[in-house]
Amino acid sequence: MKTKLLIISLLIGSSLIFSQEQQAPKENEFSLTFQLRPRAEYRNGVLFPRNENDKAAAFINNRTRLSLDYARKGLSMGLSLQNTGVWGDMPQINKTANVSIYEAWAKLSTTGGLFAKFGRQSLVYDDERLLGALDWNVNGRSHDAIKLGFENKEHKLHAVLAFNQNEEKRIGGTYYIAAQPYKTMQTLWYQFNGNAAFKPSVMIMNLGYETGNFSAGVSEVTNMQTIGTFMLLKPSKELGLNFSGYYQTGNNAGKSQVSAYLLALKGMYDISPKVALTGGVDYLSGEGNTDNHAVINAFNPLFGTHHKFYGSMDYFYASSFTNNLNPGLADIYVGINVKPETNLTLAANYHYFSTTSDVYRENLKLKRGLGSEIDFQLDWAIAKDVKLSGGYSTMFGTATMDFVKGGNHSSWQDWGWLSINVSPRIFYSKW
Repeated sequence: MKTKLLIISLLIGSSLIFSQEQQAPKENEFSLTFQLRPRAEYRNGVLFPRNENDKAAAFINNRTRLSLDYARKGLSMGLSLQNTGVWGDMPQINKTANVSIYEAWAKLSTTGGLFAKFGRQSLVYDDERLLGALDWNVNGRSHDAIKLGFENKEHKLHAVLAFNQNEEKRIGGTYYIAAQPYKTMQTLWYQFNGNAAFKPSVMIMNLGYETGNFSAGVSEVTNMQTIGTFMLLKPSKELGLNFSGYYQTGNNAGKSQVSAYLLALKGMYDISPKVALTGGVDYLSGEGNTDNHAVINAFNPLFGTHHKFYGSMDYFYASSFTNNLNPGLADIYVGINVKPETNLTLAANYHYFSTTSDVYRENLKLKRGLGSEIDFQLDWAIAKDVKLSGGYSTMFGTATMDFVKGGNHSSWQDWGWLSINVSPRIFYSKW
């Protein structure tokens, strides 16, 4: 009898424990995401205009990325490992390590909205004009930084801090041989989310550049500040407006004094649920080759996703000017997006580019017009977590384009690409 009572008691106790475990809140979450993104490109005048006798290039690049995310109350962590390259750049029997860390961070947070996120992380703010993940690039962009902040339904306030060094030094000061393009960074960003029709943000960024003398053991840092705002306006369901305005001052990496600015206005209008129009203008100050370079007037868009703004062929800011020029850029553009099906989007955009400063060639003042670019793009969600994208672009340049970017504007310039992005979440667990 005692044995039966003991067995019954154990069964009842086990069921109670099991029931409590089933009812206990699940606090831990873990997910695993895998991305494979090959992209075939035909290049016949992308990044830089080609000369008449330059032959076209073709290749397939690839990103393989594995992302792990963990979260529980007060703590979240992320790790992204990736391999990038071009098909054929590795031998069949490969003995070289070729996996890098894209992101590796931890985030501590409180129920009151305070948080601290530290480690290697992408920094994405506003429309990615100054700080972006650069997802178009096969490698992407990330920073080693700590982000401190506060967020609730109406307010977001972030402070981003970074200090870079190239090795664990014993002596010799803190001279930095740059891998990152800056030695120190301090950024303060605030966004107001209390009004659906008006969402403004402000940013103040200070970048410290190493200008010392390594051989002499002298560490010197110059500082450049970027101050500005980004505003989202939604006056109606169909109409949207974006405005950006930034000013740069201080001293750049070459110790030169800086006074430069960027202004941008973009409008979006939905004619119908399937057709949308866009248009706007970007204006980045520059300097001509006869200007007094004691003060640098050319704006630096820093670490933004430039492919998103200045034409798909990446002639501007994603690649450099030639002849030691930085004449600035005015970009007037219009576009149309058509969505014939829920899983299909077609887009066409036209850009007219010109310099924002005067440029001279052998004492002859050149016209500011650089040329026109036409971009077409298709995005087709062919299955869940699978998207096929492709595009074609062509540039009609001018003699001024030849001088500031190289190449021959009389030569046909075009570029085409086709990419498939497979990015499923292959595992998820909550316990």
